[in-house]
Amino acid sequence: MLDKGFKTNELVERTMNDIELIATAAAGVESVVKHEVKKLGFSDITVDNGKIMFRGDISAIPKANLWLRCADRILLKIGEFEAQTFEELFEKTKALPWDEWITRDGKFTVLGKSVKSKLFSISDCQAIVKKAVVEKLKSKYHVEWFEENGPEYTIQVSILKDIATLTIDTSGTALHKRGYREKNVVAPIKETLAAAMILISYWNKEKALLDCFCGSGTIPIEAALIGKNIAPGLNRSFASEEWPVIAKEIWKQERVKALQAIDQDIKLKIYASDISHDAVDLARENAFNAGVDDCIEFSVCDFKDVRIDDEYGVIICNPPYGERLGEQKEIALLNKEIGRVFSKFETWSKYIITSSEEFEKHYGKKADKKRKLYNGNIKVDYYQYFGPKPKQTI
Repeated sequence: MLDKGFKTNELVERTMNDIELIATAAAGVESVVKHEVKKLGFSDITVDNGKIMFRGDISAIPKANLWLRCADRILLKIGEFEAQTFEELFEKTKALPWDEWITRDGKFTVLGKSVKSKLFSISDCQAIVKKAVVEKLKSKYHVEWFEENGPEYTIQVSILKDIATLTIDTSGTALHKRGYREKNVVAPIKETLAAAMILISYWNKEKALLDCFCGSGTIPIEAALIGKNIAPGLNRSFASEEWPVIAKEIWKQERVKALQAIDQDIKLKIYASDISHDAVDLARENAFNAGVDDCIEFSVCDFKDVRIDDEYGVIICNPPYGERLGEQKEIALLNKEIGRVFSKFETWSKYIITSSEEFEKHYGKKADKKRKLYNGNIKVDYYQYFGPKPKQTI
């Protein structure tokens, strides 16, 4: 660590015992991510649009990356300040402790965004931040040239109403990339959104779950991961795993804890079906890659022909909508048929995500609750129909 120009002293040690992280999230799922963060035991949790801020020690970086199912990324907050001029942005960025995180051989890039701020040129802001960080590292490492052939650091400068927030992305590849999906069928739903849909619902591991439009299997796979308490990040790597400041032993400890937390004995009742043979074959492959193929009963059939014996359960699905089928008339007929078929599941709760604004009209029933979400860049609504509580057995 020291031969790469990385300093270790009491100041750095104190810093590593109290860091601030930002979990970014899609609009509509911030409260779900907040609940996840709280469940993991983190403190000082605050929520803003698309961001959940919290504090922890250095182990919070691997822990959050491994466990947060619905967050997009985990950002390490380096500093925040007002910046109305480029000189302010440069000097205040340079004053931040970049050398406590970035090694002398670190390879770093700068991403940026600016909203309602005097410094509106994103490319200029990126260039200034890059220059400021380089100058800071020069003063600490006493070199004029950086090879940038070491660990990767993606710095983000975000300026909102003249307040600049500087972060480093700890995740690398976005967190919806779990590592189990190698191929896709048309219009998959993001893993992070699928997990949020499940956590929003009243499903738990004791109940049956059905996805009769399973496609490549994202919803049932995410449900199985939740049911077995498998950390979603166990089968992938993260950018910060290569940072010398986070000891390999810390990553190892968090991964071991995650492995020990898996419920190996639980028997889940998760049913997944699709009319497409290819989609179901791919779903089976993805479930195998995720290590949950034994938890999901897959079948090839039209949603109208699904038969399940369980008296109570939860349907969670992402049926085709306008962006995929194109003709609104087809969508209307499909949603009407979904309403007819789902009405037979009288004691089941139903959760349907769709971009169809007239879904309730065609489905034939007003939702008990509706939540605005985003499937990628597509604005969707999550319609929730609550079933009755199971009868108490004496």
